[in-house]
Amino acid sequence: MHTPTVDSPPHRPSTDRSVRAVAAFAAPTVLLLVLVAISWSPLMSLDGSIANTTHGWAVDEPGVTHAFRILTDWVWDPVTMRLLVAAVAIWLVWRHREWWLALWLAITCAAGTALQQALKAAVGRERPAWPDPVDSAHYAAYPSGHAMTATIVLGLLVWLLHLYGAGRVVVRTAVAVTVVSVVGVGLTRIWLGVHWASDVLGGWLLGGLTIALAVLAYERWGAPRRT
Repeated sequence: MHTPTVDSPPHRPSTDRSVRAVAAFAAPTVLLLVLVAISWSPLMSLDGSIANTTHGWAVDEPGVTHAFRILTDWVWDPVTMRLLVAAVAIWLVWRHREWWLALWLAITCAAGTALQQALKAAVGRERPAWPDPVDSAHYAAYPSGHAMTATIVLGLLVWLLHLYGAGRVVVRTAVAVTVVSVVGVGLTRIWLGVHWASDVLGGWLLGGLTIALAVLAYERWGAPRRT
């Protein structure tokens, strides 16, 4: 019996799990988008309450705020994430000659960015405004680009590790780093007062939906068939 190794992806997987993942992410993603678009009062009130509380903490704890700015501007910044994608795409081509997989990865991340910017323009949600801001950001608020980009990039990299048969310890470590990073970047955006909590939740949901759709597309049209 042939055992898949990290040198080549396994046979074409079933799409059932990916279809369920798409359905699971699609419903809450659309619901939250609608609630934000219509400025549903209970959600706006909750966002405001969370924002006021966390902004007070950010002003009172300048050391923590400075650390969060470093993390959000350098470690978890979308530019850093895109450079990571570029490095992985180059590795896929150089090490495995996986041109299609590298292209799929790049297209997925680019599509995520395009969707993010389109929704920002369409929803046009204002960011929180403070008399004593601790940070600033550009463009509209919904969804959080930092949260969405980190979710897509790190989620896809974990999936690629699984695809190439990485060891259990490696995969579990990658999952832990991904969870800390995705949750962490969302919390830093709220703490720094540049996003509402629902912006971050929207970024996470849209990121998850983008991954599910991309993996479904790969499984249907890009994965190698069993020989």
